[in-house]
Amino acid sequence: MRRISSRGATAAAWILAAAVPLVFVGVFFAWPVASIVGRGLFPDGMLDVAGIVEVLSRPRTVRIIGFTIGMAAAATAITLVLGMPVAYVLSRLRFRGRGVLRAAVLVPFVLPTVVVGIAFRALLRDTPLDGSVVAILAALVFFNVAVVARTVAVSWESLDPRQEEAARVLGAGPVRVFVTITLRRLAPSIAAAASIVFLFCSTAFGTVLVLGGAKYATIETEIWLLTTQFLDLRAASVLSVAQIVVVLLLLVITARVRGRTTAQHRSFATRRPRRSDTPVIAATVLIALALAVPLAALLERSLRVAGEWSGGNYLALASTGGRNALTVTPWQALGNSLGFAAAATGLAMLVGLVACVLLSRTPRSPVARRGLDLVDGALMLPLGVSAVTVGFGFLITLNSPPLDLRTSPVLVPIAQALVAVPLVVRTLLPVLRSVGSRMRDAAATLGAPPWRVILTIDLGVAGRAALAATGLAFTVALGEFGATTFLSRPDAATLPVVIYRLIGLPGGDNAGMAAAASVVLAAVCVAVVALVERLRVDTAGAF
Repeated sequence: MRRISSRGATAAAWILAAAVPLVFVGVFFAWPVASIVGRGLFPDGMLDVAGIVEVLSRPRTVRIIGFTIGMAAAATAITLVLGMPVAYVLSRLRFRGRGVLRAAVLVPFVLPTVVVGIAFRALLRDTPLDGSVVAILAALVFFNVAVVARTVAVSWESLDPRQEEAARVLGAGPVRVFVTITLRRLAPSIAAAASIVFLFCSTAFGTVLVLGGAKYATIETEIWLLTTQFLDLRAASVLSVAQIVVVLLLLVITARVRGRTTAQHRSFATRRPRRSDTPVIAATVLIALALAVPLAALLERSLRVAGEWSGGNYLALASTGGRNALTVTPWQALGNSLGFAAAATGLAMLVGLVACVLLSRTPRSPVARRGLDLVDGALMLPLGVSAVTVGFGFLITLNSPPLDLRTSPVLVPIAQALVAVPLVVRTLLPVLRSVGSRMRDAAATLGAPPWRVILTIDLGVAGRAALAATGLAFTVALGEFGATTFLSRPDAATLPVVIYRLIGLPGGDNAGMAAAASVVLAAVCVAVVALVERLRVDTAGAF
């Protein structure tokens, strides 16, 4: 009887653990998104096909959808071309400064999107490319090179190089070896990286909003415009539904391709560069330098006042801008951002750790295994669905008892945690799955209760990965802009929101303050990334 009672208690504990991530995702993601779907498809309780067709057939809607798909496809193609040589260098070659290169490639990806937009505005200022399609395209490529480089590098380093070496011995040239052997073997990981990049580009918000404005709107920025400027909630809901459908298809494709690329993984030893590697090394160096150019332009702009070198823009961060245009100073906004990011990180780590401990188990029941797969998939959805859609959903669902949170600042860290949880899970789960069941079974046989097994074995092994996941979650939350634009109050604005408000105000002093505030925010993100990279935990699976 005692043994049966113990098993029952253990089963109840696992069910309770599963409830933590499911309730979090259900209440703060599935419910708001389902409400948007209902508002768009069933405005009066019945399916409104005519209304959906009317919104989707508007000339502006057709143009925006076409621009979004075309821009995402073009950015994805360019990103693949630029990311492949970097992936080769990171996965195959061993040289001094390899870690610095890894960090330099990762930095653009974790920068807040509004900072990237400000950086390209500073770079292209007073040129015909300022505010052009080329500017948006360049910013999207800048942001996503790390996705291709690090995702493909993980697969590339697991390829046995002896096949390529045998082909060279038989007389095949480098190009033929790459096209006929290497590229074919890398095809699944390249397809996975391409689908992820396309997903990120098609749902980009802050960068497109800063660089394109209303002239070059995407589905994401149009949802924001319809909601905040025109109050056309029905049209915004229809566009959100269309975007969700596309995102779900992309996530399914990515999951299937990723399943083929992660079935087996073995890292082969890297080698020192050869003379034949000179072209790809040169290309990688040029790409790394190109990634640094926008950030250098941003720093230069922040140190210029009326054409002269000065630190005045940084001193002005203690003020509320020209004619007191801001409710809080940028320094106060940074404090708000840090506080919200810390709360979001704590929430994301709690949900992510519980989910990872649960998902790292291998139950005997096929039903239980399928259930865990569904939980894993549900936790990944917030990474793909638009943050603007989530913020919009918060406003139309969490506005009545018992969850009347519409005016509460707690919504900001909750929205940020939703985006961070998938990164936490993708960082921690491979490490916990590598533990194996034998160590846990041995501890249980020696009398250790389940909670002690988790503390001493699971969390002991995943300690460094947990620190890396914490840093990534904090960085993502710190720069989150899409949902925060809907949810932050003027007296508790975050720094990304304040930066965007500054660039919308006339006057060079406000633009200078925006550049200085962007440098400060970027510096904080880079410092966190440097700490994460120092932990030497491979986080490519998070992309």
